Amino acid sequence: MPQSDSSDVIVVGAGVVGAACAHYAARAGLSVTVIDRGPVAGGTTGAGEGNLLVSDKEPGPELQLALLSTRLWRELTDVLPAAVEYEAKGGLVVAADAAGADALRAFAARQAAAGVTALDVPADRLRDLEPHLAPGLAGGVRYPQDAQVQPALAAAHLLRAAGGRVRVRTGEPVTAVLTGPGGAVRGVRTPAGAVHAPYLVNAAGTWGGDVARLAGARLPVLPRRGFVLVTEPLPRVVRHKVYAADYVTDVASGSAALQTSAVVEGTPAGPVLIGASRERVGFDRTLSTEALRRLAAGATALFPVLRTVRATRTYAGFRPYLPDHLPAIGPDPHVPGLLHACGHEGAGIGLAPATGALIAALLTGDRPPVDPGPFTPGRFAGVTA
Repeated sequence: MPQSDSSDVIVVGAGVVGAACAHYAARAGLSVTVIDRGPVAGGTTGAGEGNLLVSDKEPGPELQLALLSTRLWRELTDVLPAAVEYEAKGGLVVAADAAGADALRAFAARQAAAGVTALDVPADRLRDLEPHLAPGLAGGVRYPQDAQVQPALAAAHLLRAAGGRVRVRTGEPVTAVLTGPGGAVRGVRTPAGAVHAPYLVNAAGTWGGDVARLAGARLPVLPRRGFVLVTEPLPRVVRHKVYAADYVTDVASGSAALQTSAVVEGTPAGPVLIGASRERVGFDRTLSTEALRRLAAGATALFPVLRTVRATRTYAGFRPYLPDHLPAIGPDPHVPGLLHACGHEGAGIGLAPATGALIAALLTGDRPPVDPGPFTPGRFAGVTA
C-alpha cells in the first residue's frame, strides 16, 4: 500500500552532506525526512577517504567554509561515537624542489593571513614528522587543522545523533517533485508514495543535477571520477595526511583529462589509502590501469617503504563537480522551497557540517554562519551541464 508522509523538510541524499543538513535542521527544531535511492553513504561518500582539509584551499569562500567545518567537526566529536574514527592527525604538504618549496610557503602565507595554522617545515625536519618519507625533498608545510573521519560511519551517525526528528527512507528513488501554486515545492513522490514538505534540500551529490531537473531547475553538476588504492593493514608508517604540492593545482583544475598527484595517509584500522586521481569520463566505472599505475608510482616516490606492500583493493567514486569549484548551497532562484546543497567536488566530507549549518540557518531564517552569497545556486544562470 503506498504511504503518505509529511515533515518540515525533505533532504534528498543520505551521504554525509545530506546527513549534515538533516542533523543541523533537526537541531534547529525541524522535522526531516531523508530519502535516498540507495543505502546511507551509498554514493560519493562511501567512496571517499574522509579528508577534512584546510590545507588544499585558497583563501576565499571555500576556505572560510572549511574553517567553520573544522570547528564544527571538533564539536561533533562530543555527540558522535568513537566509531566515526575522527582523527586530528594534521596534514603535511611536501615539495620536491626549491622552486616548489618557495611556492608552497607563499601559498601557506596567504592561507595563514586567512586564519589557517600553517607551519613551515625545513627539509631536514621532514623525517622528524614522517620517518619513512623519501630523502631529498626540499621542504614542506604542516597543517595541524587537517583531520580525517570514516565517511560512511560519519554519515550514519550524524543521522542517528539527530534523534527522532529525522526519519530515513533508503532504497527509494525520488521519481517526481510535487509542486503547488507558483511552482513552489510541496513534496516528492517515490515508488512507496508521496512525502509532503514545504522545503526540499537537494543533497544528491553527483546526481544533484538530476534532482534539480525533477524540480524544474537546472544545476550544472558533472561527475569527476577518482580512484583510491588501499593497502594491506600496516603498522603506522604514515602519520599525517601527506601529499605533494601539485595536488592543490589538480584540485583547482578544470581539465577533463586524467590528473594524478600523490596523496598518502594511514588509517586507525591499518590500511594506507593512496590517491588522488581526477578525470571527467561521465559515470564510467571502468578500472583505469593507467590511473592506478600513476597512483602507485606517486605513493612509492613519497614513501619508498610502500614498494613492497600489497595493494589489496581499489575503488572508484564520482566527485560532484561544478564549473567554478564551489558548491551550490542555498535557495534555487526559480523554484520556491527548493534548496541545493551539492557540488562540493572532493571536499564534501570536510565541508559537510558547515553546509548543514548554513542550510539550517537558511531554512529557519537564523543568521547564516558564513556569507551564503558566493555559494548561491543562481550564479549558474545560463550555464548548462
